[in-house]
Amino acid sequence: MTRKIYIIFFILFLTVTGLVFPQEGVEKMKLSSPDFANNEFIPEKFTCVGEDINPALIIESIPKEARSLALIVDDPDAPMGTWVHWVVFNIPVISKIDANSIPGAQAINSFGRENYGGPCPPSGTHRYFFKIYALDSELEPSQIQDKTSLEKAMQTHILDSAELIGLFKK
Repeated sequence: MTRKIYIIFFILFLTVTGLVFPQEGVEKMKLSSPDFANNEFIPEKFTCVGEDINPALIIESIPKEARSLALIVDDPDAPMGTWVHWVVFNIPVISKIDANSIPGAQAINSFGRENYGGPCPPSGTHRYFFKIYALDSELEPSQIQDKTSLEKAMQTHILDSAELIGLFKK
């Protein structure tokens, strides 16, 4: 009998805190761009054959508890494995990242640089995942060198996330 009560309280706790069932009225974060739609082609301006600048991004429904944002842009279709194009963290809680901007601290991408490296596939159409994360704190810059270390550092701090997929073919 006592075990049943504990189980009921545990399920009730998970439900109330939203860990099992999302709380009503809490909207999921969204990521979009005025420059391209989800699963559509990224304009050349934002690629290696254009100006090679980052596109503008719109972030909606950021959790009110968020203290910073992090952004990873990568290409899982690269021949040698996932190619990382941009790693940014400790972005202030903002609803828009402007085109050709540096919204926070940057880490090393697969080009070996700390900046945005636009889509530049060797062949075929590739998918580019723009992933935004709302975090409950800022991260310690000395712990973050690249995508892997950022993912590790933010692992227990993610409140919500969203993604936008762009396509590109040279």
